[in-house]
Order: sequence, then structure tokens, then C-alpha cells
Amino acid sequence: MPDHKHRATAEAILPLVGGPANVHSVAHCMTRLRLGLYDRSRVDAERLRALPAVLGVVDDDTCQIVLGPGVVTRVTPEFRALLDGRPELPVRHDGAPAGPDAVRADPATDPADTGAAAGATDTAVGAEDLARRGAAIRAQARARNATPVKLVLRRIANVFVPLIPALIGCGIVAGLNGALTNLGWAPGLVPALTAISAGFMSLLAVFVGYNTAKEFGGTPVLGGAVASVIVYAGVAKVEVFGHHLAPGQGGVIGALAAALLAVQVERWTRRVMPDALDVLLTPTVTVLVTGLVTLFGLMFVAGEVATAIGELAGWLLSHGGALAGLVLGGLFLPLVMLGLHQALIPIHTTLIEQQGSTELLPILAMAGAGQVGCAVAVYLRLRGNASIRATIRSALPAGFLGIGEPLIYGVSLPLGRPFVTACLGGACGGAVVGLLGQLGATVGSTAIGPSGWALFPLLTGSRGFAVGAAVYAAGLVTGYTTGLLATYWFGFTREMLDELDALAPERSPATESCSSSFRAVE
Repeated sequence: MPDHKHRATAEAILPLVGGPANVHSVAHCMTRLRLGLYDRSRVDAERLRALPAVLGVVDDDTCQIVLGPGVVTRVTPEFRALLDGRPELPVRHDGAPAGPDAVRADPATDPADTGAAAGATDTAVGAEDLARRGAAIRAQARARNATPVKLVLRRIANVFVPLIPALIGCGIVAGLNGALTNLGWAPGLVPALTAISAGFMSLLAVFVGYNTAKEFGGTPVLGGAVASVIVYAGVAKVEVFGHHLAPGQGGVIGALAAALLAVQVERWTRRVMPDALDVLLTPTVTVLVTGLVTLFGLMFVAGEVATAIGELAGWLLSHGGALAGLVLGGLFLPLVMLGLHQALIPIHTTLIEQQGSTELLPILAMAGAGQVGCAVAVYLRLRGNASIRATIRSALPAGFLGIGEPLIYGVSLPLGRPFVTACLGGACGGAVVGLLGQLGATVGSTAIGPSGWALFPLLTGSRGFAVGAAVYAAGLVTGYTTGLLATYWFGFTREMLDELDALAPERSPATESCSSSFRAVE
């Protein structure tokens, strides 16, 4: 039955993105199905969002359909199977997939959903209006973020996204291994778990090099080949600037730079190389030139940069404490809006490679906690707006698991002030995690990707998993609570409430009391 459900989801999605002929690439990350499309205008975003399994739709460099963790890994193979061997699904004249159950009924027209329909007609502004506002804001942000620097950052982020499942799996195994070691249990199993968890990390640079060349248009295996130089044990015999290199020096930053250089060298070589010699000499020149530059320049420079990143992150959290957490937790959502959060992915990966975990991620995850608290407050405040409350009910479970797009673009950002109070919740949660870290109870994540409650299995701490998890939980509770209270009391003006919460029936005394209290605060 589960396979049938995921197949049905794939079959419902395909016609709404233009059919098989409109899809040229399929990939997925932790939560999103990422589709490369020839013609974006053929995407029916409204009907995609109406699918029961779809949590949101993000129009970025690819069409990204938010399905949630676990679900996306099952839907993606079914979607690929449709592209590989099946004929295009029939599409009705209105663009919907054939079949009565493919798309959830519109609340405004479905008699079975009379509550939502009543709410939609009784309110001046409903979920559809907020969705349109969110789509407009997202489109503006996408246009604003289409600068050369931000486009490069996005492509660099694409290098690391395919590595996240392995990082998560190895991170959880490493956490289990650490627990067994500390408890003194299963000593014969510990070396095997160490090999399993550390094997991928020891070759991480190779995978980064491979993906970098693939993303930027080079030959992937050549990118992996030049990056493998960085982790080769024999580099210890190479002397640069009076110092012997160390295997792994420069890490993922060096691998990224080496693979980017390899892509350029390969392109330059192919331009001048005769066809008869291309298959022999182009790979040779690419590996030789890039390898020498990597050994005698990039590894040393990248090593210094990686060391500086680790030292700066450590200094920031050990000296900044609550203030550093406040700033990082509060600014992460705006960074997402500006497209600058993608620059953090190589930093997280570098910290994990150097220190075994990144202490930045648990602090940044507090932004999602503030968003969840904000959404709960909006739900409580707008008792008469059935459509917005329905949107929150459907998106809130994903929000607790760290999937924030449906709440951001469907609720808080279009409303304006609640987005600010959500950031305040994230700031306060980050401040708690930062303060406790400064006091000696640090918490870090052994992998990137998950957030919210889904991050708990990946947590580690200076005082063990239990204390680290308690610190993270304290931050989440603070973020939830602050986001809720700040939004409830300060997230709406009187005019916003009149517009958003226009009730057809008379207000109950309790509702009037809440509104009166709010006006008293104003």
C-alpha cells in the first residue's frame, strides 16, 4: 500500500509540471523533489499545492516540490519510473490529472468542506490571498537573488545537497559509536562502527570534487580525481613553503577549488586539442595541471582558510555566547530570503570535517522554532479565519520537523509583522543555546540537513548526548514560546485583525476579551 500511495503521488505530480516531455532532470534533497523543467510556465503551482502529499512548492533554480523527509525518497524513484517507461498521463482540459482523487478538492467548491468554504467567504483575506502574496514575495526574492554571486552560492550548495543522506547516516552511526565507547559496551563492535562512520568522511573531498565538476559542467570523475590528491597519504612527502603537507589539508574547500579549476582547465584544453588526441591528452593535462596547482598552492591556502573558519566559529561561540546566538538565530530567516544561507553549507561541512560536528547548526535551527511558535499564535489569534487556520494545521507538523517553507511563504511572510516576531523567537532560542554553550554545555550536529525535532538523533555535546539534547530542547522551547507570545501580542495591528479575522457570527466573549487585551497593549 505505501508504494501504491507514493506512486499515486508521482502520477498526480507529473501532469502538473508539464508532463514527461517537460522534465529534463530529477533529483531530491532531504525534503524536496527537485525538477529541472524546460518550460516553467507549464507548472500548475496552485494544483500542486492542493495535492495531499505536497507541503509546498518553491520556484528556484529548479522547480522544488516539498514532500517532507522520508516521503521524497520514496516518491522520487516512482517519478523517475514514470519518465523512463510510461506514456504521458492524460490531462483534463483544465490541466488537472485524470482521476477524481488526484487533487484535493477546493474548499470553496467542495460541499464536504463547508467549514473552510464558510471561512473563505466570511473573511476579507484568506489562505489563498496569503498564498498569492507569498508567491509574489518569493518571485521578487528570486529575481533579486539572481545575481552572479548568489547564483554561484546556489550552485555550490547543489554540490553538497546529494551528500546529505550519507552525512546523516554516518553521523548517526558515529553518535551510536560514541555512546557505546562512553558506556564501555560492545568493545568488539566499536572499531567496526568507527570504520563505517569515518570511511565516508575520510573520502568526503573526493565526493565534493566529483559533484563540483558535475554541477559546473566538467567531467565528474576528473573532478573526483584531482580532489583525491588532497586525501592521499603520500602528500605528506610534499613540501610547500617550508612545510610538509598533511593528508586532508584544505578539506572540502580545497576539493571545491581544485574541481572548479579542473573544469576550467578541461574546457581550455578541449578548445585547442585536436579531436584525435582529445581522449588521451585532455584528461592528462587536466589532472596534471590541476594536481600540481592543488599540491603547491590550493591545499596550503585552503588549509589556512579552513583553519580560520574553525577558529572563528569557536571564538564566536565561546566569547559571544548569548549575543552570538541571538544574532545568528534572529538573522537566519532573513538570510534565507536573501539567498545568502547557502554560503553556510561549506562552512558546516568544514566544521564537521575538522571537529566532528557543527555548533552553528543547532543555533540556526532556532529560526524554525520561532516560525512554529509564530504560526501557533496566528492560529489562535485568527479564530474566525478558517482558511488560514487550515493552512497552518496542514503545515505545522512539517514545521516541527524543520520544514519551514509552507509556514514562511504561506503564513508569516505575507502577513509581514508575524515574520518579524518569528525572527524574534529564533533570536531568543539561539541566545539560550549560545549562553549555555558559553557556560560549557555546547551542542553540535554531526551532519547537516535535518532541523527541528529531526535534528535530535544527530546531536552531540561537550557533556554528552543527554546534556546536548537538553540544551537544544531548551532552545526549541524558548523559540516556540517567544515566537508565540511575541506574535500573539505584537504581531497584528488592529487594522490587520479587522481585515483578517472578520467573523460572520458574533464574537464570543472570550474572543472579545482577547481582542480588548490586545488593544490595551497597543
